[in-house]
Amino acid sequence: MFILWVPLSLFFGCIISQTWSVQMSWENWNAELHNQGNEFGKSSSQPHIIFILVDDQGFRDVGYHGSEIKTPTLDRLAAEGVKLENYYVQPLCSPSRSQLMTGRYQIHTGLQHSVIRAAQPNCLPLENITLPQKLKNAGYSTHMVGKWHLGFYKRGCLPTQRGFDTFFGSLLGSGDYYSHYKCQGPSMCGYDLYEGEEAAWEQDRGLYSTVMFTQKAVSILANHNPRKQPLFLYLAYQAVHSPLQVPARYLERYKGIPNPYRRKYAAMVSCLDEAIHNLTLALKHYGYYDNTVIVYSSDNGGQPLAGGSNWPLRGSKATYWEGGIKAVGFVHSPLLMNKGTKCRSLIHITDWFPTLVTLGEGTLDEDLNLDGYDVWETISEGRPSPRHDILHNIDPIYIKAKNGSWKAGYGLWNTAIQAALRVGHWKLLTGVPGYSDWVPPQTFLNQRLTTRLHNERVRWDRGKSIWLFNITADPYERVDLSQRYPHIVKKMLMRLAQYNKTAVPVCYPTKDLRSNPQYNGGVWGPWHKDMREQQEEDEMYNNLFTNHLGKKRWEKKSKNTKLRRE
Repeated sequence: MFILWVPLSLFFGCIISQTWSVQMSWENWNAELHNQGNEFGKSSSQPHIIFILVDDQGFRDVGYHGSEIKTPTLDRLAAEGVKLENYYVQPLCSPSRSQLMTGRYQIHTGLQHSVIRAAQPNCLPLENITLPQKLKNAGYSTHMVGKWHLGFYKRGCLPTQRGFDTFFGSLLGSGDYYSHYKCQGPSMCGYDLYEGEEAAWEQDRGLYSTVMFTQKAVSILANHNPRKQPLFLYLAYQAVHSPLQVPARYLERYKGIPNPYRRKYAAMVSCLDEAIHNLTLALKHYGYYDNTVIVYSSDNGGQPLAGGSNWPLRGSKATYWEGGIKAVGFVHSPLLMNKGTKCRSLIHITDWFPTLVTLGEGTLDEDLNLDGYDVWETISEGRPSPRHDILHNIDPIYIKAKNGSWKAGYGLWNTAIQAALRVGHWKLLTGVPGYSDWVPPQTFLNQRLTTRLHNERVRWDRGKSIWLFNITADPYERVDLSQRYPHIVKKMLMRLAQYNKTAVPVCYPTKDLRSNPQYNGGVWGPWHKDMREQQEEDEMYNNLFTNHLGKKRWEKKSKNTKLRRE
């Protein structure tokens, strides 16, 4: 039966676009829930888990952090839940996603360097057990909607091979919000929207991805029985990553922002906020909300070049300054003990793996070698965090600090290597941490970033390869204490060296030309075949050839018989 998408505005007293819709009538679903109430029986003790990961949202870019961007839904959900005000992620997309999925630092998965590129034969290592796999083993129905960005060069890397029952979204790191196409240079362009393990041509109606992903998420909620089986929904929005695209009506409310990048970015955040409003309404309507844990997180800091703001934090996306790794995050749930609070304990994105698996009554095997901690009691009850340090990363490939040396690292560490470590109040950086300015909110006239925008450009960092900050006392990283406290620097360098002994080799292969979508029907997708897949393909072609040859022989024999009769 084909059911038209019905605008949510017909059922809820809120001002929303006609493009926002759900897959069946709210009234019909309510009636069905009422009729099936006895059949559903007692609800499971396992909570439904909704993990919302947004892309490139800056630390300042939410209303409750003082932004000019209006985010009433996020503000309300955070105010009624627990705001994570000492929460850290990684500075780039793939690293954060890999650590969310595995609960392990990059040095333990081989993904220490940069991100997974579209043309690289690389993905989240298959030997790593993932969060959805553990939840699936615990009885969850597992679904992913949105951006994957953990590699796809072979079929085994795809989300549905890594623990998700269903997948609808994109495999790459970015793309057009409407056409869902992505180019890697002028000669490598392809389509990037998937349903399961196939291109989603038939499901694609050219919708803005924030709208489309929300519709899909609501559809999953509508078609699942919340009392029969716990649900894990990983909703990884493309927004607010570049390119800066947004439906025109969202721009109207930000006419007062002269900078066009900031204006479009603000509109994208508002559209995202509205999407989460509709998702929350669906959770309540379909009977999930009272037994649901919602986690909201950005994957890294904002990019000022694309309208984001991390003010007053230092640095931006792709850097190990606070602006690149300190994220917007909160937990909203009726199951929280201490609602309406702020959690200032140290929490890292690797902590979600053990926290959510334990919450979902799954098992944590010792051989998982997790770097994350179960922090549910820290968040829900305000207990001290079991986490006291974070290895932000060690990237042995990125050694661009010209003055970095073993001597500068007291013979304990080569400070040319890009690395960052947090222990208690202290944060140590070595190598080149990345772009290090403090970037004010871009609410003034559009200007190049090399002019007035960065009115606090740092000059004195040139030639340095090591920094030490007391983040508790100096959250904006304005006072380098590396010269004042060399004994703390040495202790932290020794800790870095200890971590480095546990690191696996970096996996960052070169570009594979076979990845070009022109060899795959115009679609970005798996191009590498393992031995079993190759054998199956060879067998298929052999069968086709044999059938074709047999047909030709039969036709020739029939023709000869006919000639003899004549």
